[in-house]
Amino acid sequence: MERKKITKRFWITLVSAPILVLLFALFVLPPLYEVLCDITGFNGKTGRVETEKAYVVDDERLVGVSFFSATSPGFPVQFAPKVSSMEVVPGKFYTTSYIAKNTTDKLIYGQAIPSVAPTDAALHFKKLECFCFIRQEFKPNEEVEMTLRFVVEPEMDERIKDVSLSYNFYKLDS
Repeated sequence: MERKKITKRFWITLVSAPILVLLFALFVLPPLYEVLCDITGFNGKTGRVETEKAYVVDDERLVGVSFFSATSPGFPVQFAPKVSSMEVVPGKFYTTSYIAKNTTDKLIYGQAIPSVAPTDAALHFKKLECFCFIRQEFKPNEEVEMTLRFVVEPEMDERIKDVSLSYNFYKLDS
């Protein structure tokens, strides 16, 4: 029985295939995932509105909104919501805030990433103003109040009575 000759083409394919798969995973999949989350509300991604538009409001309907916070390991900022929950009427805009305090004597940068649960509510939880839209700078030992202005759209399924909004703050290098 003859042994097959391994060609140069085989080795090129063997080495380049994993590299191409890695490049695809690193550079193509993340933007596709972001688009998928924006369209479907998957992963608790919230929407954004540019102006305070008028919605049809049903004052009889109330939705509980709970606020949560977390920080990534090694992020030396105390971070918490000013209020832990609110009762909101879908279609009306509300304002609340989170408090953050840099516990070091160094300048720190961070970014907050939001998540809404249940996932079905994420499509209808819209933010007009949010500290999560931009990178935050925390001066040494500084305490700041960061504003959140939001609306729960009336189109949200009426079976959803409670919504949770959580933020995880991550440290940035600069």
